[in-house]
Amino acid sequence: MRIGLFGGTFNPVHFGHLRAALEVKEGFELDEVILIPAALPPHKLPGEVADAADRLHMLSLALGETSGLKLSDVELRRSGPSYTIDTVEHFKRTLPAESRIYLIMGLDAFLEIDSWKSYEELLIQVPFIIINRPRAGIGADGFRWKVLEDYLTSEISADYAFCESQSVYRSPNKQPVYAFEVTALDISSTGVRKLVKEGRSIGYLVPQKVAEFIKSKGIYL
Repeated sequence: MRIGLFGGTFNPVHFGHLRAALEVKEGFELDEVILIPAALPPHKLPGEVADAADRLHMLSLALGETSGLKLSDVELRRSGPSYTIDTVEHFKRTLPAESRIYLIMGLDAFLEIDSWKSYEELLIQVPFIIINRPRAGIGADGFRWKVLEDYLTSEISADYAFCESQSVYRSPNKQPVYAFEVTALDISSTGVRKLVKEGRSIGYLVPQKVAEFIKSKGIYL
């Protein structure tokens, strides 16, 4: 099996997350993409993040019966901060031995990976799929050729080299890092929370059931 692990705060989940997960699944011919909400992200303050159970429920509402997109509460069942290395090791233990695991994340998150726990071990254990998101001053070429490449070669390893035919950076000692462009939906969880706080509609930014749940519980007010 070919499995993508897509972790994040999902605070809240929105159509940008869902579309990206679907496009990565199709683009890399994955059997499943597993969305994994973080319990207590190490880089965020507890007050900034909605209750874990609420974020899990919103993801469940958003995914519904979507084929190939799954939900895991593995990080919510662990005590303490959520570390990606622990999640990867969990799935390596529990998935069939022949499974091929990919770690999916946005460019912004990856550009901080050298501050993560055991990041060097992560880069040895699993290939990465780095997805773009709309960002001022960074178009498609900037994403593929400049920002990611500069970070990889200066902060991670000078051995990384780009293979244009596969849009991948390869290193002789580490797993490949794929650059993958998804449909540019300029939606952010921060923007959704801001609209809620201002009493404005979040329709067509999040699934309707998610919007209704946020309203009914008064989340992000």
